[in-house]
Amino acid sequence: MSEVRPALATAGVLGGLGLGAAAAAHVWSRHVEIHRYTLREAELRILPPGTRTIRVLHISDIHLLPEQHRKLAFLEHLESLRPHLVIDTGDNIASAAAVPALAEAIDPLLRRPGAFVMGSNDMFEPMPKNPARYLLPDARPAGLTEPREPTLPTEELAARLSAHGWRDLTNTRAVIELGGLEVRLVGVDDPHLERDEMPSPPTPARPAPEHGNVLHLGVAHAPYQRVLDAFVADGAELILAGHTHGGQLRLPGIGALVTNCDLPRRQARGVSDWHGVPLNVSAGLGASPYSNYRLLTPPEATLLTLRARRPSAVG
Repeated sequence: MSEVRPALATAGVLGGLGLGAAAAAHVWSRHVEIHRYTLREAELRILPPGTRTIRVLHISDIHLLPEQHRKLAFLEHLESLRPHLVIDTGDNIASAAAVPALAEAIDPLLRRPGAFVMGSNDMFEPMPKNPARYLLPDARPAGLTEPREPTLPTEELAARLSAHGWRDLTNTRAVIELGGLEVRLVGVDDPHLERDEMPSPPTPARPAPEHGNVLHLGVAHAPYQRVLDAFVADGAELILAGHTHGGQLRLPGIGALVTNCDLPRRQARGVSDWHGVPLNVSAGLGASPYSNYRLLTPPEATLLTLRARRPSAVG
């Protein structure tokens, strides 16, 4: 018995430390990190030689409630970055009341060139979920992908986002001119709800502009592999998506535990490569009000600085 008691005491101490660490992580993720709004920056040399540098602001997964004043203040601050193009990859709201608050906060950005797609949380009110579901191969509740009428004011949200010229990329294509650069965009409805339909190529094919400077951009909410592959096949030179929340919970040495889609966990946030094409997955600015926490993946917006490719060496 003399040998067992010290072992039991040690186990008790370790167990207490483990519970203490878990409690501290919960407090940090629920009350601190969820409010640590950050800007992730990256530089990509993907533009045609001779093209001027452009700044692309990528926002996603805001999951806004109108009383989230710190989040609204961060959204207002983003105008100071003076982006040339704004891309919103969906899940903007968490209640109908958030639509006017969102539109007011990002009004200066809405007056810049931009485009958007919708996520499931732009259509359907959030509801409590068992977090353990996200560890399943397919975390979507039964019936999620079945056709149904939105419970949130999706049409009002789309009207607010497009009021000053942002392009709605729901299963369609669009072109935005950025002073010497023609941005050709293709987008899809939310793949998480299986509403994505890759639009057909334009007929006849769009001719190259006189200046010859074109950027092909693919935009989706959820980065499912079938959609990323379709964008690559379509000629995308940059793909933007959100949805993953960067894993929402990350562990040291492990990273994201889940992506809530079939994207590999190592690509849950930031810039990575998808079959030779840069893919930026935004970790987003929020979370469901029923799981409003983050661990080791603070809420973020992304500023991508796109520069001209270096000319190939000759001789």
